[in-house]
Amino acid sequence: MAHARARPLEYGESVLLWEIGRDRTFMITLKPGEIFHTHRGQIAHDQIAGKPEGSLIHSSTGAGFWAFRPRLAERMMKVRRRTQIVYPKDAGWLALALDLRPGMRVVEMGTGSGAFTILLAQLVGPQGRVYTFDRRADFLENAMGNVAQAGLADRVVAQVLEAGEPFPVEEEGEIDAVFLDLPEPWRAIPQAHRVLAPGRPLGLIVPTAEQLKRSAQVLEEAGFGALEAVELLERRMLVRVREGVRPSELMVGFTGYLLVARKVLREPEPDESLRNENE
Repeated sequence: MAHARARPLEYGESVLLWEIGRDRTFMITLKPGEIFHTHRGQIAHDQIAGKPEGSLIHSSTGAGFWAFRPRLAERMMKVRRRTQIVYPKDAGWLALALDLRPGMRVVEMGTGSGAFTILLAQLVGPQGRVYTFDRRADFLENAMGNVAQAGLADRVVAQVLEAGEPFPVEEEGEIDAVFLDLPEPWRAIPQAHRVLAPGRPLGLIVPTAEQLKRSAQVLEEAGFGALEAVELLERRMLVRVREGVRPSELMVGFTGYLLVARKVLREPEPDESLRNENE
């Protein structure tokens, strides 16, 4: 099979159009005879299909667009949203903190629109599994549509579940990572501890400092250690060859507090009869 980068852009796949000079992007699915309408003219899908990735495409008004296959972060940002999503700046840190690799089994609670589900599914690979849960069936339906659009539905198992209910996974005590995106994540922390393998990480994202404080407290009480909490800010730089370089006026500021901890094993309580004998 030819490498993806050697294949021309084909009907049925997603294509990212990058507007030259303004750095705005649009994602479309190529269909025969379809027309994409932009503020700078029309682009026929037939103009793009069959071209190599990275080709320059001109709209009906002569505006230029680069045609790419979308990267993972762009797929995440372009999902059909029913909820707030985990932004790429946070998702990258979480993916490293959760120590995700091909073949792993991951639990996600709070699927939302499925942006982070797409990242999880990509990282665990075809031999891995993502078990994702949400309390709302309509959110799951939308999220799984986004996952399917990314071509990753075969490695994701989705189910309606209330926070605090046991995770219905076969590999209890052997799950490699858990991620919680919930208004009250502490309700699901004990269940996360039950399914995680020893030493493996649990990550979560919360919007307020009080939620962060309570989550950290419950994590310690539930048998987690090595807690790490961060806040990430992202500011782009405007690089103009003739005009110089300066920071953008806009930035992705606060999007949530990130917290990760690892399942630890407590020392067993000493046997009372042995304690009495020793005394």
